[in-house]
Amino acid sequence: MIDPTDSLAFSIQANRGVYALLIGSGVSRAAQIPTGWDITLDLIRKLAAASGESAEPDPESWYRAKHDEAPDYSKLIDGLAKTQTERQQLLRPYFEPNEEEREENAKQPTAAHKAIAWLAAQGFVKVIITTNFDRLLEKALEEASVEPVVISTEDQVKGMVPLVHTRHCLVKLHGDYLDPRILNTPSELSEYPAEFNQLLDRIFDEFGLVVCGWSADWDVALRNAMFRAPSRRFTTYWAAYGQLKDEAQRLITHRGAQVIDIESADKFFGTVQEKVASIEQFSQPHPLSTQAAVASLKRYLPEPRYQIQLSELIAESVERVVGAVSTPLFDVNNPEPDTETVTARVRAYEAACSTLLAMAATGGRWAEEGHFDIWRPALERMATLPHSSGELMWLGLQRYPAALVFYALGLGALSGNRLQLLGYLLSTEIPQADHATKTVSQLLPPHNIFGGFPQGFHYPLKAMQMLEGMEGQPTPLSEWIRSAVRQYMSYTAYSSEQYDLAFDKLEILMALSNAYHNEKKAEPWYRYWIPLGSFVHRSRTRERVIREMVESVSTLQHESPYVRGSIFGDTPEECAESLQQFRESVRKAAQQMGIFY
Repeated sequence: MIDPTDSLAFSIQANRGVYALLIGSGVSRAAQIPTGWDITLDLIRKLAAASGESAEPDPESWYRAKHDEAPDYSKLIDGLAKTQTERQQLLRPYFEPNEEEREENAKQPTAAHKAIAWLAAQGFVKVIITTNFDRLLEKALEEASVEPVVISTEDQVKGMVPLVHTRHCLVKLHGDYLDPRILNTPSELSEYPAEFNQLLDRIFDEFGLVVCGWSADWDVALRNAMFRAPSRRFTTYWAAYGQLKDEAQRLITHRGAQVIDIESADKFFGTVQEKVASIEQFSQPHPLSTQAAVASLKRYLPEPRYQIQLSELIAESVERVVGAVSTPLFDVNNPEPDTETVTARVRAYEAACSTLLAMAATGGRWAEEGHFDIWRPALERMATLPHSSGELMWLGLQRYPAALVFYALGLGALSGNRLQLLGYLLSTEIPQADHATKTVSQLLPPHNIFGGFPQGFHYPLKAMQMLEGMEGQPTPLSEWIRSAVRQYMSYTAYSSEQYDLAFDKLEILMALSNAYHNEKKAEPWYRYWIPLGSFVHRSRTRERVIREMVESVSTLQHESPYVRGSIFGDTPEECAESLQQFRESVRKAAQQMGIFY
């Protein structure tokens, strides 16, 4: 039988952000944090002592006899401390460590809290529900650079951002220890405000659930919320320490939950963290498998008798990528795009493509004419989008793997002076949803990657500046790809300087080819236009590349590799005109962007 902790780890890793956590007092027990009822009983003991009496052995009974009512946390706190400051001072010792406790590491985030914070920081968990009053989760999350939206009152629920737009959300169902309105007594725990019920209904319906440290004995309203949830889309995992009681068993049966026997919350969450991290690591292709694929490619390339094996090797690699990016991890509707989720999605695409990128760099460098028709179907397959509706960011990024592979092929081709391969690939036509076709040069430049969707051409700059470290970059996706593909050029002969020059040259050729193919299909309103790459703000290398192209076309005429490759013209005259228009178009764009030309 598969260990249920393994199943949980695979579910969390494969469904990033889909599993919510329900954390009870058992998770904070190792930190020596008292429950609300523990605090109530302790305050009753102190109240009795102040009157010269003893509340032992039953503080609750003493209070009932003395005050003719059941002890109520909120009333007790309000009666003992009249102002907010006084209440805070009264409660702090129960939740905040003194010097001695700090030396013993008491009332500090435990291994469980830190593992939960890691899962949140890596994007595997975005919603955490807790019945605890303490702030150990907040502290652990802060140490992991996670800033959650914290919900602890019904007013905060009313004003909260919808979950789909929230990066991380911590729901403190029973309140916060610094707020005397915490829920503690049986009557308070029997029914939540309508706002909390609506929030819980949505979470329990839309998310998977991991329960730990919660007995289900006292929290009637929380139990009822779980019973109301109709969804079985994702599994419920229940981490159980010792024998489960009847209420927990009823919930487990109702939700069809998978029970995981644990020794402690610390060990459980630590194990989950380790397993998720391991699965994530091994989801990356092993370097040896990449080296083996490149070695096979090199063996097949020079021998025409291996043409079938070469074609199958590339096709199988493409299908592995297509399969990998068709999983729920690449959902085109969720999550909400932000710096964390966009960066994670882009890196996940890169990880899925890594072996193919190494093969493309080598294949581009050594490609002969007989290999052109092997790479063209690969680009067609990867650039044909499986989804045409959804969140615009995720729809556009469906083209990112194809763009990466083209860049690797193109940079490889430039290192081997295979300009005819470049011209052939740039003219590859990709079917569109409206039954029209567009060339690779029209679809895959970073500036165009969102084209074909509503508002797509106005989206790329703002969208791709969400990438980590790309804030304020005038051509963010170009710069990101420059860095992402660089590592695969070890299979070519580029130095660092040569790589940067080749990258700018490739983007210039993409832009020239884009304008050329646009002009060939021009409508009456057509005006010369190019997709901008990072060359727009790299004037020295741009001019170096343009001068080389101008000289090649003017000197070699029809023998120029740019003319023979039909990249941006079929004749020397057309190519010369394209280069002149390109220079003028870049000059105007640089002026509009405030870049020194």
